[in-house]
Amino acid sequence: MTHLVGPRDDDAQGPGDGPEAIAREIADAVESLTNLWSLATQEAALRLSLHQLRALRAVGAASELNLTALAERLYIGLPTASRLCDRLEAAGLLERALHPDRRREVRLSLTAHGLEVLRDVAARRAQALAVTLGAMEPDERVALSRGMKAFLAAQQVVPARAADADHR
Repeated sequence: MTHLVGPRDDDAQGPGDGPEAIAREIADAVESLTNLWSLATQEAALRLSLHQLRALRAVGAASELNLTALAERLYIGLPTASRLCDRLEAAGLLERALHPDRRREVRLSLTAHGLEVLRDVAARRAQALAVTLGAMEPDERVALSRGMKAFLAAQQVVPARAADADHR
């Protein structure tokens, strides 16, 4: 078992090994990762706000995304999403086009420049993360990878359980 803060006796089970204590340690690591992510993003040729980057990623990940769906994905209001798209479109990162079958619906898509910016940010983030991971021992990287996979798997189970409980 790898711990995030200092060396410990892995065989010992104490009050600091519970989910709440580990959650606090992980929260510190996530904050550090967020800072690393932000710095890597700011080094990109085109500086984007967090909302702009999230919007580009959402549009890039989904085909036929419209303004309403984007607002829902970003948990923002429709007017805010519209202004956000205005800015991204003015910067040449996003295009709006009328849906061929539904006249009132506008589809959002990334421009070639928008795709290039996303790739640049992703590459910078991956490089920054690789530098940090390179400072870790190989067995620590393997443990972190295993732990992250387990976390992602558990995260998929928890919402399903909550939804089941809501329907009872």
